[in-house]
Amino acid sequence: MSSSSDFQQDRHSFSGSPQKWTDFELPGDTLYYRFTSDMSNTEWGYKFTVTAGHLGRFQTGFEILKQMLCEERVIPHLPLARIWEWQVGVACRQTGHQRLKAIHLLLKIVQCSSQGDCDLTLLKPLWQLFTHMENNSCHDSAKPGILLPLHRALAELFFVTENRVTELGSLQEYLLALNTEDHLHRCTAQ
Repeated sequence: MSSSSDFQQDRHSFSGSPQKWTDFELPGDTLYYRFTSDMSNTEWGYKFTVTAGHLGRFQTGFEILKQMLCEERVIPHLPLARIWEWQVGVACRQTGHQRLKAIHLLLKIVQCSSQGDCDLTLLKPLWQLFTHMENNSCHDSAKPGILLPLHRALAELFFVTENRVTELGSLQEYLLALNTEDHLHRCTAQ
């Protein structure tokens, strides 16, 4: 892979198992690649993902925002509503450690926000993910009591959020916003 068609600039060559591949960054907006097989195997080849942006960009933004949310004198000057909206979107789109970090920031924002700072109804997709995980963990008797990190992080987020909206007096509106009418009917029937 290279940033030039003659494969002379920013060249990265890989061979062998996927574990030998490493993330790398190429400047510019074009990627050139060449795949050559030695015909020694019958597998189809390699799969790779190209992402726009800079390597480490998420981690840098996470660290900066985390530090800003830890500074009480800075919080009143932050556009928390916009940060909240953006961060919920990040938590919904990302996977793995990046999703966990995004949820960590959501938790910090909930803890330091005042009423009206955060549109808590935006949490609906994460609530659906959490309830799906809850339902699946109840049916998985092979590992009783063991929660995955994402499950634990979402449980903490929703526990703290529920306590926060209770303090602010808007628990009913929050619960109605997160659940579908169908889900509420099932709960009532139970």
